[in-house]
Amino acid sequence: MDFRDSPDEAAFRERLRGWLTEQKGKFPTSGDAYWAKAGEWHQALYAAGFFGTSWPTEYGGQGLPPVFDVIVDEEIAKAGAPARPSLGYLVVGLSHHGSEELRQRFLPGMINGTERWCQGFSEPGAGSDLAALTTTATQCGDDPDTYVIDGHKIWTSYSDCADWCLVLARTDKEVPKHKGISAFIVTMHQPGIVQRPLKMISGVTKEFGQVEFDGARVPAANMVGAPGDGWKLAMTVVSHEREPSTLGFSARYGKLVRQMASRVEGPTPDELSWAWVQTEMLRLHVRRRLSEQLDGITHGPDGSLDKLLMTWTEQSVGHAALATVGTDDEELFGAYLYSRAQSVMGGTSQIQKNIIAGRILGLGV
Repeated sequence: MDFRDSPDEAAFRERLRGWLTEQKGKFPTSGDAYWAKAGEWHQALYAAGFFGTSWPTEYGGQGLPPVFDVIVDEEIAKAGAPARPSLGYLVVGLSHHGSEELRQRFLPGMINGTERWCQGFSEPGAGSDLAALTTTATQCGDDPDTYVIDGHKIWTSYSDCADWCLVLARTDKEVPKHKGISAFIVTMHQPGIVQRPLKMISGVTKEFGQVEFDGARVPAANMVGAPGDGWKLAMTVVSHEREPSTLGFSARYGKLVRQMASRVEGPTPDELSWAWVQTEMLRLHVRRRLSEQLDGITHGPDGSLDKLLMTWTEQSVGHAALATVGTDDEELFGAYLYSRAQSVMGGTSQIQKNIIAGRILGLGV
């Protein structure tokens, strides 16, 4: 594998570096201030040609290879700029399972940032066991073209500012639980929806929320796929969400390790050395995954391996931050606090190991 930039990639990288230099200091990089400006940052990236680079041109993307997304993530991390908004999993879910009418209506605004989105999957009693969700979508008796949604979602990213929510809801209680789930695109601007923020241990209040649906309405035309297809969409979304090549995590981890290394006087702590090894391992793994994608290879359950690697790396970096600077640096200590969630969010590490054992290694079959 040749990890060097092609001429086109090098030109793109140079243009991006110049633009990031111009943006320095304009957008917050962490905390509630970052989340409050995330929408503006998204639109600024898109307007400059640095967001949606690998997504289809017919919906507002540039149709470039996925390596351009990684270049964006790498240069953003090097420049100390805000992270690239993470929407790829929603774009992929709608692209794979939505009708052309839904794709034409919703993907352009999702990609260019003029419409904000959240994902209504997890519930208080249905996290890693997502198929246990109890939120329901029931057809109106007097209006079969409308569904009414009732239920409670939690850990809903960006719910406080979202215009739309991709909601999983149970439409059939008489079939096995995986088969009775459907997916809907629901407007958040209507009666019957209450959003409450969740304060994280790091003090951030704007990243996650919980959403209660009490008689919220959605047109049947906003169902993504057929009735009962929600589980297929969910598996597409979470598989994509678990791939490091689409999230830019490796670049962010490298930035944090370099920050810590610059603060060390004397011998390098073992925790920092190990974090550096883990970060480099993940960076090279991401490059390999990108090379495979360019060759047309899809990974499916291999995303669970990627998720475990991300978890181990992020928590190694977090432990290194605690060992290197303790609580003296707000950003680095915040990285440690946030890293504790990595083994839970996006599917627990235990669930990932079960998927690897059953679907990759064939154990217990």
